[in-house]
Amino acid sequence: MSPRFIATLCIAVCTILATACGKQDTATASSPAESTTSSNTLTVRIGHAAPLTGPQAHLGKDNENAIRLAIDELNAEKLAIGGKIAHFELLSEDDMADPRTATQVAQKLADAGISGMIGHLNSGTSIPASKIYHDAGLVQISPSATAIAYTAQGFPGVFRVMANDSQQGKQLAHYAVQTLGMNKLAIIDDRTAYGQGLADVFEKTAVELGATVVKREFTTDKSTDFNAILTSVKGSDAQLLFYGGMDAQGAPMVKQMRALGISIPLMGGDGLYTAEFLKLAGSEAEGVIGSLPGIPLSSMQGGPEFKQKFEAQYGVIQLYAPYVYDAMRMMAKAMQQANSIEPSQYRPVLASMEYSGLTSTIRFDDKGDLVNSPVSIYQVHNGAWQFLKTAGGQ
Repeated sequence: MSPRFIATLCIAVCTILATACGKQDTATASSPAESTTSSNTLTVRIGHAAPLTGPQAHLGKDNENAIRLAIDELNAEKLAIGGKIAHFELLSEDDMADPRTATQVAQKLADAGISGMIGHLNSGTSIPASKIYHDAGLVQISPSATAIAYTAQGFPGVFRVMANDSQQGKQLAHYAVQTLGMNKLAIIDDRTAYGQGLADVFEKTAVELGATVVKREFTTDKSTDFNAILTSVKGSDAQLLFYGGMDAQGAPMVKQMRALGISIPLMGGDGLYTAEFLKLAGSEAEGVIGSLPGIPLSSMQGGPEFKQKFEAQYGVIQLYAPYVYDAMRMMAKAMQQANSIEPSQYRPVLASMEYSGLTSTIRFDDKGDLVNSPVSIYQVHNGAWQFLKTAGGQ
């Protein structure tokens, strides 16, 4: 066999193989089955951000688990939007409870093409991130950012499904002064948008009710040693110490209070009202007063059932899970009613709708705040949070 014949034969074989491979690739790319499936399904990317690492990770994971539960249910229900079956996908990011990281996360999610944002967890992260979502034309529902400034910016796509600090701080002050009869108060806050905002409202309302603030101190949301400021509080004639901040600081604070012989009550907002606070503070948690916007989970319509299914899959509810669940399902309902996942199309529906949720019947005012916003107050008794009263709301 001549060399020329062998070369010619090799060229022919390679040409045949290349042609066959090209035909095979073309057929795979235009698979009718794949095309039909994609044409009947609408992918809906939902953003979420919270501290998934660090001292507040237990709260962030709680929020993430709640949105996963809602999304799993929505996908199982095969929700139709615009004639297609919606398939929700979660894009969850760790903002580390840090405002600067939150803006980076927000830009990442906006660039990823999300159709809506559930979060952030903290006020201090939600506020700077909201500008980025606003500029991207997105809708943002926070389940837990309570700072007044969050909705006061005037962004039309910003909403929250929980009472704000004005509503919560006022009710705590009324309880401290009018119910408990505490007229000399000490206040410590962690200088975050949440902690300082809540403490400011508490102080303003308490003074209006006739109380005196005998000591006002501050710390940070990273601190764990409070002996210096607590010694200052001990030297005053305060009858109650109010703390504006989260459980990661509240728990060591109450332990150090008791170690210093400070026996006055410790009061805080929703940042203290967690299962983790009880775990971290141990027996020193006894008598601590906390609050949570809304009504008790046991009193919510479907609350016991939600608790059972959530905890069967993810463990004990820390704090905001019911509100995250409502935020996700309400956003999906607005998309369905608008027949669109475009924020510009479903945002007006969301703004005007009345949604019968787990936590309450949700309606928003023109700022994106809840119209009906009660606050419930609790106290630790025998190692557990015990409901005291619900105040406010309509």
